[in-house]
Amino acid sequence: MIPTRRRYLVLPVLTVLFAAVGCSSEDVAVPSPGGDAARYCRELHKKLPRTVDGLGRGTPEPVSDFTAIWGDPAVKLRCGVPKPDVLTYGSEHYNPRADAAEVNGVEWLFEKQRDGYRFTTVLRKAYVEVTVPGKYAPEVDVLTDLASAVRTTVPAGV
Repeated sequence: MIPTRRRYLVLPVLTVLFAAVGCSSEDVAVPSPGGDAARYCRELHKKLPRTVDGLGRGTPEPVSDFTAIWGDPAVKLRCGVPKPDVLTYGSEHYNPRADAAEVNGVEWLFEKQRDGYRFTTVLRKAYVEVTVPGKYAPEVDVLTDLASAVRTTVPAGV
């Protein structure tokens, strides 16, 4: 039995620990889009779904209108990222045959990562990047839940 005095100290500590475990947050590098891209990204943020592929939305650190996360480990979305190197002619990573696919009306570049995939929109007025851990294979499934929000807020075009 824990003495009464210690019991009063243990309960608040356990409450704080359980509350921290229940929160879903993860560090996400915040892009810094300008002009129209920033406006499109803010609109996208308002339209993002509460769940993607059955994963609940969390709170990225720092909080930003340009980032979002779902699940643990987190599926990470960043809006307003720079054009991927693989698409930039003259870059050492340039690949004119870069892999891309359409998911529900949105074209995505896909790049295999050490653990999962990184998907980036192409042919849109702002680049939206989604990183999906391998735990959620097939990783492309999260894009079906994001496509409508991207399609309606980030205009097609280059």
